[in-house]
Amino acid sequence: MWENFLVGASIIFKWHNIAAIVFGSAFGIIVGAIPGLTATMAVALMIPMTFNLEPVTAIMMLLGVYKGGIYGGSISAILIKTPGTPAAAATVLDGYQLTQQGKSGKALKMAIYASCMADTLSDFVLIAVAPPLARFALRFGPREIAMLILFGLTVIAGVSGRSIIKGMISGAFGLLLATVGLDPILTTRRFTFDIVDLDSGISLIPFMIGLFALSEVFFQLGKKGHTEEEVYAIPRSKRPEDNRVSWSEFKANLKTILRGTFIGTVIGVIPGIGTGIAAFISYGEAKRASKHPEEFGKGSLEGVAAAEAGNSAVCGATLIPLLTLGIPGDIVTAVIMGAFLIHGLVLGPLLFKEHAALVYALFVGIIVCDVTYFLLAFLFIRIAYVLGKVPRSWLFPIVMVFCVVGAYAINNSLFDLGVMLAAGILGYYMQKFGYALAPMLIAFILGPIGETAIRQSLLMSNGSVTIFFTRPIALFFLALTALSIFAIVSRHLRKTKTLPLAEDAPYGDKIKERRRKGEGQEAG
Repeated sequence: MWENFLVGASIIFKWHNIAAIVFGSAFGIIVGAIPGLTATMAVALMIPMTFNLEPVTAIMMLLGVYKGGIYGGSISAILIKTPGTPAAAATVLDGYQLTQQGKSGKALKMAIYASCMADTLSDFVLIAVAPPLARFALRFGPREIAMLILFGLTVIAGVSGRSIIKGMISGAFGLLLATVGLDPILTTRRFTFDIVDLDSGISLIPFMIGLFALSEVFFQLGKKGHTEEEVYAIPRSKRPEDNRVSWSEFKANLKTILRGTFIGTVIGVIPGIGTGIAAFISYGEAKRASKHPEEFGKGSLEGVAAAEAGNSAVCGATLIPLLTLGIPGDIVTAVIMGAFLIHGLVLGPLLFKEHAALVYALFVGIIVCDVTYFLLAFLFIRIAYVLGKVPRSWLFPIVMVFCVVGAYAINNSLFDLGVMLAAGILGYYMQKFGYALAPMLIAFILGPIGETAIRQSLLMSNGSVTIFFTRPIALFFLALTALSIFAIVSRHLRKTKTLPLAEDAPYGDKIKERRRKGEGQEAG
């Protein structure tokens, strides 16, 4: 085995392969940081440039783009509340709040540490146990995926803000919007109002850009009387400790990163789930396990670590079913699969026998990718800091341009610009009336996958719901869902009992006074 690694290292450590990795990683970070230009698009744009390259060079360039693109989305998510990729949607929740507190440097660096560590650990899992994990992934059918999505929806309660009821309403509306388009089983139209552009559903990227970025622009422009500190749209603290992650802070978040790595790796092995779901589940579990869950959504460094660890750990894990079974783990690896086929490489068990040197070269190369984008990320952070010196009167028009370009570039459709604008107006009024945006996005992302899995399961059982109770993996996720709901309800009941008596609670003093008077009357 070690001989194979040495052969792989001798193949990778050539100047043209290292140059391809560096170029691919840098390109991925840049494209990932631009709202709307996803990692999938970055890989697709790069494929024509790899036609005349050697197979190892071509594939390593694409993997560099993939890994860099997933991380790059966190930059714009943290700085301007605009997820560069769907994978960074959960990073917005605490990353942007830290930026508003002047701690953008701390948030950006935690995103680097969590992303690179989770990605590297996931790659080691790929190298060590790829075949067994691939066989485990084959056990996931529609019923298991349905229960996994049901468990993922419990995250909504954790990101609902002050009101769980409003969070549930927001999530329910997200599920409703997810049903727009052709029925996944019967292919009949639903809620399209005879608009052909809605047959494929509401496009995720324009919807996400409008909901988070455009609504924030509207919200900020609606404020009156900016102070001198608010002249710059991205405030930055002058205290050194607010612009770095100390060793004690990293150690405090290490357990969260490892938990997110495990969640992202497991979800990444399952074909068709994706980075966004892994990030939200990791975020939700981190909040449940945290000693300070009340800080989540208000600028928690732990929240940034959980989201970035969850989405980045998927990168290595998605290669497990791809290399061992020839099954792409997500859309990006499906595009990369095309690059393998272009260069005459058939994925599956025979790849390890017929092209062992190539496989081990890829194993060494993905570790080199992790180191490369880790170093490049610090360079791009310095460039991103330039945004902090841009006045809000300049930055908001720039953000608007990015929003328009990102929404239009997905399908080259003016209709998507309308979707973005509608989502922006909706997000603005939701923020204004205290409705959290995250539950809607989580439900919108998970809804289609969950609906398809549930309906496929019911077709398999002729409509009997007992199918969800007949397999151990499905039962495991169902039990997790029940425990999660029980924990959420218990915590909420305890909170409602103690909140009125808190000194800073609304009307708390009046309630205490009335109780004292009542006790006095009883004594009299």
